[in-house]
Amino acid sequence: MTVTNFSLEKFSRECDQELVAIADWWVANSQDLLNGGFWGEVGEDNVPVPEATKGIVLNTRILWFFSEVARVVPNPLYRQLADRSYQYLTDYFFDKEHGGVFWELDAKGRPLNTKKQVYAQAFAIYALVAYYQLTDNSAALQQALSCFELLERNTIDREREGYFEAFTREWGKIEDVRLSDKDLNYPKSMNTHLHVLEAYTSLNKVHPVAAVSAALRYNIHCFDKYIINRENYHMRMFLDVDWKDFSPAFTYGHDIETAWLLVKALDSLNDKAVTERLLPDVIRIAETCLDEAIGEHGQVIDAYDFATAQQLPEIIWWVQAEAMVGFLKTAQLSGDQRFTEAALKVWEFIKKYQIDHEQGEWLWASRLDDLHGERHYKMGFWKGPYHNGRAMMEVKAILQKMQ
Repeated sequence: MTVTNFSLEKFSRECDQELVAIADWWVANSQDLLNGGFWGEVGEDNVPVPEATKGIVLNTRILWFFSEVARVVPNPLYRQLADRSYQYLTDYFFDKEHGGVFWELDAKGRPLNTKKQVYAQAFAIYALVAYYQLTDNSAALQQALSCFELLERNTIDREREGYFEAFTREWGKIEDVRLSDKDLNYPKSMNTHLHVLEAYTSLNKVHPVAAVSAALRYNIHCFDKYIINRENYHMRMFLDVDWKDFSPAFTYGHDIETAWLLVKALDSLNDKAVTERLLPDVIRIAETCLDEAIGEHGQVIDAYDFATAQQLPEIIWWVQAEAMVGFLKTAQLSGDQRFTEAALKVWEFIKKYQIDHEQGEWLWASRLDDLHGERHYKMGFWKGPYHNGRAMMEVKAILQKMQ
């Protein structure tokens, strides 16, 4: 594939159009008009599941997305959904007694799982900062700072560094710290650290006080010292208290997502020496993904499983979104056209196999996946407008700088 100015301009236009298509699907299909807020689940056929529980990850991602898209697309409905999401989060997900946000509510908004997952608190910060940027609502910033202070006070391993995974409602010890049934039960994870990093990156941009900047620097340090495996330029995914690696696979989506989110963190920290030292690592991470993870259709495969010594066949929506952004950001940093070509190929794959052009939004698994009759939701506990919506906005911003 030859990269031309026309192909990049077309790429940018198509991402603009897809951003609006994503936002409009969520306006039309996500609002729970029975119980308030948003449905806990909507199937591939766009039919909601009224009794589905409501997860904090989905709801913070909705708030983040509509807060961001309302700043770049002049549609008042997007601002309305940002307001609706913020109000529901404040009224139902915030723990008024012990601080932070609950993990899960029932369909009517009653607390169902009150654990304090650090990953979730990070997404609350990320979403509240975005809403503050949209509205100038000082209460949203104060809520973000409250979550930040809870994390810094309660969740850091003071002896061995890093952030622990999860706590009870009262911020006490909890045995099962897993994010989901697919995760391993280890006290530290790359995924949680990544989204704390992401949250602090945004918070530092709007409120760069000493404590926030120091916390962002600390998170970058954790990736530098413990999480990036410089023997192979993959991320160490699941770790014990001493940072020993128990990863069952290379997960290429997390690798490439880390690469570009680290760049954003370095930009926010604005420390030239740290940036110059870590940017070569970022490029190596992206190169490793490019060398190992490209499928026959230009897509990025999900993972390489150590137990079977095989690449896993699944092609998941969020991996394609993150790969497109990560490759394009690396092209901007390095000037290497291979990464631009890879990003364009991923986008062509997304258009052909991932987007549901008939009923809207992106399919969880691509049309090439053999699902054996299994159906995945389009909206649910782990699928919001965050990965794909964010990718559309990030691609546009990167292309503007490249051109």
